[in-house]
This record gives sequence, structure tokens and C-alpha cells, in this order.
Amino acid sequence: MQIVLAPMEGVVDHLMRDMLTQIGGFDLCINEFVRVVDQRLPARVFHRLCPELAQGGKTPAGVPVRVQLLGQEPHWLAENAARAVQLGSPGIDLNFGCPAKAVNKSRGGAVLLKETEQLYQIVKAVRQAVPAEYPVSAKIRLGYDDTALTLDNASAIEAAGASVLTVHARTKSDGYKPPAYWPWIGRIRQRIAIPVIANGEIWTPDQARQCQQEAATQDIMLGRGALALPNLAQCIRSGQAAMPWPEVLQLLMRYSEFEVIGDKGKYYSNRIKQWFSYLKLQYPEAAELFSQLRLLKRNEEILRLLQHQLSLYR
Repeated sequence: MQIVLAPMEGVVDHLMRDMLTQIGGFDLCINEFVRVVDQRLPARVFHRLCPELAQGGKTPAGVPVRVQLLGQEPHWLAENAARAVQLGSPGIDLNFGCPAKAVNKSRGGAVLLKETEQLYQIVKAVRQAVPAEYPVSAKIRLGYDDTALTLDNASAIEAAGASVLTVHARTKSDGYKPPAYWPWIGRIRQRIAIPVIANGEIWTPDQARQCQQEAATQDIMLGRGALALPNLAQCIRSGQAAMPWPEVLQLLMRYSEFEVIGDKGKYYSNRIKQWFSYLKLQYPEAAELFSQLRLLKRNEEILRLLQHQLSLYR
């Protein structure tokens, strides 16, 4: 079983990857996508989105972090894939699943699921640009508006030389609304021979087991579920009990102390509130605290509230 931490734009940054991989259970992380348009990007862009490149392409806990690229031009994606590997990425991931309107409007992410031939050309170009010992993975949804091209897209990605395929078991039009259609991943598994990683609507160990059964694969990717329950990967892998709320508070304080430093501090308020929107799905204490936190705007106020809550458990 491989458990992968999903890339979540604006949520799972290198600090979150650090914390979640320190808790354990993950075999691989995919970073927030690097947007490629019509040029070979400078090294600083890769280092900004994937600081782990400076430490061998791994989190401090030693979990590999694979650079993800998003774009539509095979040549420029290939050029930037080669650069990412030279900078230390242990492979390349290609984003064909992002549902964001702004990304799709500029012909990136999930909109490419309408263009099977373009998927093939992109993966082929990147595979040829990256040394054979480095994996090239791709992430797709089941389709854009429907599943008419699901199996063709998966076959094209395999034929182009991809090492692994991750499937978010919903279409772009489905967004993040439940359910995830895990049996569709099973159908893809019957069509292609490369490893397939199942993604979508895995919030608990029971759902992970159900997904593995219906998708006919042991390999899974966790996204929002890992934010709602920070040790979800360990719960799935080793039967660990859910992390107690006081430990989650300590985790929130660690995250806060790092996030408020420097330029990133201006995003802290939004990021911590976004994290709470997931935590409250698993912890009643988070829901109660969120009702107070959501009204606060200044970092100092939020930190004081978290510190006060933590003091109640000491």
C-alpha cells in the first residue's frame, strides 16, 4: 500500500507537508502545481513552491516530494520537467485534474480531459525529457462534464509512457460533491497495466478500505481527509487511534508559529480558517472554536485564542 499526500492549492504548503509527514504514514507528497505557460521557469519558482528541493527533494521527515506541473504546451512542460528533476525533484507529476475556472479557462488542468490526443502528447514529451529512472505520474478526474473519455484518456496516458496514474473519482462538473465514484477506478484498472492511485472522498479508515475494494487498488491519495484528521494516514496504515484534540491544538500552534513569520503572515488568517473548516468535520471542539475564530482578522488575536484553548488542557 502506498499513501500519497495530495497537492492542495493554497492549503498544503511545505509547512503542512512537514507536519503531516512528521506524524507519519505517507510514502510520497505532491507539491502545489507549478504553472507552465510559454517559457522555461527560473529555479526560484520551483524553490518557492517546493522548498524541499534544497534538501534532496524530501520533507524533514524524509518523505519524497514530487514536483507537479500544470500547463498545456508539451514542449514547455518537457523543458520545465527536465529542470525540476535537475533541481532535485524525485520525479514529475502532471496535473490534468484541477477544476479551478481560471485554470481551465487558460486551457490547463481538467479542461484537457476533453483532449485525449493532447494528454498523450504532453505525457510523451515529458517522459522523453526526464531520465528513465525518474517516474512521471499524471493525475486526472473521470472527465470534464462526463465520463465519455475516461478510459480513452487513461489508455493514452499509459501509452505515452506514464509510470503511475492517480484518479480523482469525480468529473470536473462534480467538483468536490460526494460521492466519489470509486468503481470507475476499478474499470480503469482493468484497462491499463500501470499502477493506479485512488483519490476522492476518503475521510476515515473504513472509507479507505471501501475505496481500495471498489477501486481494485491498494494505493490511495489523501487530501481534505488528512486535514480533517491529521493522523489519518497512520490510522489507515497501522490502526492508530484518531489524534486527540489537545494534540491537534499543539499542531495548530506549531503551524501558526511558522506561518506568521515573514511575508506568508498575510495569508495566515485565511489558511488557518480554511484548515478549521476541515477539522470541524472530525472534531466537535474545532467546530465550537471556529465559531469564535472566524470573526477574528488579526494574526495576534487568532494566536491568543489558540494559546488560551491550549492552556485549558495543561
